Amino acid sequence: MSPVAEVLTVAAAAGSVWGLRALAHQAMLHGMRAPRVPHDCTPGDLGVPPEDFSEVSIPGPGGCRLFGWLVWPAGPRARPVPAVMVMHGWGSNAAMMLPVAGPLREAGFATLLIDARCHGRSDDEPFTSMPRFAEDIFSALSWLREQPGIDPGRLAVLGHSVGAAAALLHASRHHDVRAVISLSAFAHPREIMQRWLSAARLPPPVMWYVLRHVEHVIGASFDEIAPLTTVTKTACPVLLVHGRDDDTVPFSDAERLRDAAPHVRLMPVAGDHDLRETLAPEAPRLIGFLREACRGETRLGETRLGEARLGETRLGEARLEEARLEETRLEAGREKTSGPAEPLPHPTMVRPQGTIGASRG
Repeated sequence: MSPVAEVLTVAAAAGSVWGLRALAHQAMLHGMRAPRVPHDCTPGDLGVPPEDFSEVSIPGPGGCRLFGWLVWPAGPRARPVPAVMVMHGWGSNAAMMLPVAGPLREAGFATLLIDARCHGRSDDEPFTSMPRFAEDIFSALSWLREQPGIDPGRLAVLGHSVGAAAALLHASRHHDVRAVISLSAFAHPREIMQRWLSAARLPPPVMWYVLRHVEHVIGASFDEIAPLTTVTKTACPVLLVHGRDDDTVPFSDAERLRDAAPHVRLMPVAGDHDLRETLAPEAPRLIGFLREACRGETRLGETRLGEARLGETRLGEARLEEARLEETRLEAGREKTSGPAEPLPHPTMVRPQGTIGASRG
C-alpha cells in the first residue's frame, strides 16, 4: 500500500470513529429529554380561591423562563409567611405536585410549585438533568425570596425523585433553606444508570463508555453529586419520605441516606414511587417537621447574613453562566468550520429517559 493510501485509510478509520462518537452523543442527548406532560389541573380545580393563587413566570438559567404557581395560605396575612418551594420529578410537572399545596396552605405556608425546564409550561432546552433541576430550584428560591409577604429566612424545599436529589444538591451548595423534604430520592446516580443500562442489555464495554461519557459531559464525577454525598453537606434538617414498596428506587436507598448523616430523619410510608395518594394521611407529620424547622420569625441579622450568602452565590452562578456562554460560542464556531464537534464538558448530570419517574409525580 502506498503512503498516500495508508494515510487515506487511517483518515477514513478516524472519521468513522468520530462519526460514531458524534452519533452516540446525539443519541444520549435524545435520551436526556424528558417526556413533556401537560397540566391536567390548576390550584383552582382543587378549591383554592382565585385571589389566593397566581401564575408566575420566573427568570431561569440562560434566559429561560420557568412557569409556576404561587399559592398563598388561607386566611388573613398580618406578617410575612414561611414558604415551601416544590419541585416535581422526571417527566412530571407542577400540577402533579398540587396535592401537597392544600395541607401547606391550611398550615400557614405559601407554596411555590414550578415546572423544571423541558417540563410542563417551562421553556425547552436540548436536554435536562438532575443538576439542571437544582439550578431551577436556585432560580425559584431567588425569585420567591424577593416576593412581598414572604419571609425570606423561612424557606424550605420539597422535591420528588430527581427533584428530591436536586433539592439535596441545592441545599448542599447554598445553605439558604430551613429544611428539605425528600420524596423517593435515589442514593447514587451511577447505580440508577447501571440498572437502566443493564435493562437495555448493553455489553459492559458500551456501559463503561456511556458512564464515562456522561461524567465527561457533566464535568464532575457521579460521586460528587450523589445524594449520598450531598446529604452530608446539608446544614438544615432533612426528612426522607420513601415508600416501602417502591420498585423504581428501592427502600434501601433511603436507609443508606438516613445512615449517611445524623441530621437526617427517615419516614417510611406505604406505597410505591409515586407518593401523591400515600402522603394525604401523612400530612400532619410533614407539617410538624416544617413547623419545627421554620419556627420563629427571621431576625434582622439573619436576613442580612442570608443576603450576604445570596450575593456570593449569585456571583458564582454568574461566573458559571459566563463560562457556559463562552463554551457555546466556541462550540458553534467549531461546528461551522469542521462539522460535528466533541461535546464540551457541562456541569450537569444526564439522566437516561425512562429510569427515574417511571411513576410520574
